Amino acid sequence: MRDFILEMIDSASQMALQYREVLADLRVGHKSTKDFVTEADQAIERLLRDKVMKHFPDHVFFGEEYGEHGTGHHRWIVDPIDGTSSFVFGQPFFSISIAYEVDGVVEWGAVHAPVLKETFIAQRGHGVTLNDKPIKVSDRNEMNQAIMGTGFACLRSDLEKNNIPYIVEILPNICDIRRLGSAALDLAFVAAGRLDGFWELNLNIYDIAAGKLLIEEAGGKVSDFQGTTLKDCAQIFASNGLLHEPMLALFAKV
Repeated sequence: MRDFILEMIDSASQMALQYREVLADLRVGHKSTKDFVTEADQAIERLLRDKVMKHFPDHVFFGEEYGEHGTGHHRWIVDPIDGTSSFVFGQPFFSISIAYEVDGVVEWGAVHAPVLKETFIAQRGHGVTLNDKPIKVSDRNEMNQAIMGTGFACLRSDLEKNNIPYIVEILPNICDIRRLGSAALDLAFVAAGRLDGFWELNLNIYDIAAGKLLIEEAGGKVSDFQGTTLKDCAQIFASNGLLHEPMLALFAKV
């Protein structure tokens, strides 16, 4: 399975980079006023769906752009370009996210950053690697030294309950924040110890399915803002584990 996932990543990455070379000519549309979609997103998803359907015709494929195809116990959850805004603006922080689940449990997760040439991949119970080298979450345990990632899907959706109050509460209590624009890549960075945690509201399963497994296999923790098991994507908080409770206390103040 690992070799097949890496083959998918390689093909998708090559296509993404080819589209990136012709950004000026790329057809760009909008899912909503603030949410981009490009022909690259759609073409990469079709490529990945075709590969899965060819090798595993009895599997389900669920992608951001075209939804779910098929029924069964095995499902692929794919975001062909997570961070489309970054992609459209020629920035490097976008990723391809692929998760493979069996009976609702993600068994493999991979996040690949084409421009950075970095592949994060995990198998449940077998740890996580970055370009074939094992990685783990940070060991930072002081909030005032922590760097957290976040994002603003809630603002793109014009939700009344959004991330601004959380920023106001959290930022004075930590060292700094980072905003990469790709939730999947943010989660991969937590797994690699480059971020101490990441929170966001109003994400989707294809944004987090792979990244959640990366963090768990790297020794971190993932929950909602109340610290309970993640049941949907309305809230997600991922951390190195050591800073989980202090951040939950800040969430509770909002």
